[in-house]
Amino acid sequence: MKRVLAGYMLSQFVPAHFTREDAQKLTHLMLAFGQIDDGAIYTGHMTGLDQIEQIRQWNPNLKILLSLVGKEEGSFSDGSATEAGRRKIAQSCVETVKKFGLDGVDLDWEYPCCPENFIKARPEDKQNFTLLCREIRNAFDAAFPQHRLLTIAAGADRYYIENTQMDLVQLYLDLVFVMTYDLRCGFHTLTGHHTNLYTVTGDLNRTSGDAAVRLFEQAGVPKNKIVLGAAMYSRKWEHVQDRNHGFLQLTESAGGYGPNYDELVESYINKNGYVRYWDDEAKAPWLFNGSTFISYDDPESIRCKCEYVKQRDLAGLFYWEHGGDSTRQLLRAMADNLSEA
Repeated sequence: MKRVLAGYMLSQFVPAHFTREDAQKLTHLMLAFGQIDDGAIYTGHMTGLDQIEQIRQWNPNLKILLSLVGKEEGSFSDGSATEAGRRKIAQSCVETVKKFGLDGVDLDWEYPCCPENFIKARPEDKQNFTLLCREIRNAFDAAFPQHRLLTIAAGADRYYIENTQMDLVQLYLDLVFVMTYDLRCGFHTLTGHHTNLYTVTGDLNRTSGDAAVRLFEQAGVPKNKIVLGAAMYSRKWEHVQDRNHGFLQLTESAGGYGPNYDELVESYINKNGYVRYWDDEAKAPWLFNGSTFISYDDPESIRCKCEYVKQRDLAGLFYWEHGGDSTRQLLRAMADNLSEA
């Protein structure tokens, strides 16, 4: 089977950072982000949508989707709370797909029932998310003679499973992009891997790509719809104790965004006092210079993720975000290692 190799790309990076070779490696491209604004899809702030025709010439088989977030705090929760609201969003999805000649939409609701991410949330989000996906699926099927894609970006831990009905939601979806990155982020003061494949012995935070995949399988999502996530950016912690090479150390600050991968290659990996370490249990690298800890994906961890995808017979691999690696090392590693040859 041909594996999914999908990438999210901020639309303003399209002209400068996306090439024919990139397009030919990918199966799916999600343009980020359209915004749901009072039930209507807003794209006026996006600058790359006029490049869609060029991208299709480079790879006619590439599926191009618009990834959607809420413009306001209540855009998803309020918009999906009523049948009329869900119908309005679904109809706007149909109109937007027609307008730009897209292959579908991707919903990035982070996260149903969860107000932590600066959004409005209600307990009914759990059921309303299912109803919204059903409404969009039905609207697509009614409006287009050819199948249009509906996908989601999903949180990679138990909170997401418990706050959604994935056994029902998946019925209306083509793919589930499980965001197996930011497993450590601004909520965490304990250093560690943010996009590790396996859980590490002794880590209080039990999240990993493998753990997330198993949760989604147990929740009723078929393997052929699960897409594992990779990162083209890092997370970093500063003022870390010089112990255990900075790994699994409590700090006073949370894990903020670190350099993108191309910046890591240029100035950090075994440079300027930073030493690269490899965790063979997690299948993940990290950097430490005595006080700053950086977690990231590299070609070795990408190879391990690709092998895992093939061993577990998952749909494929995706990444956030395309502009993070001008070296193309990570995308090349994904394309080479996902190949069945």
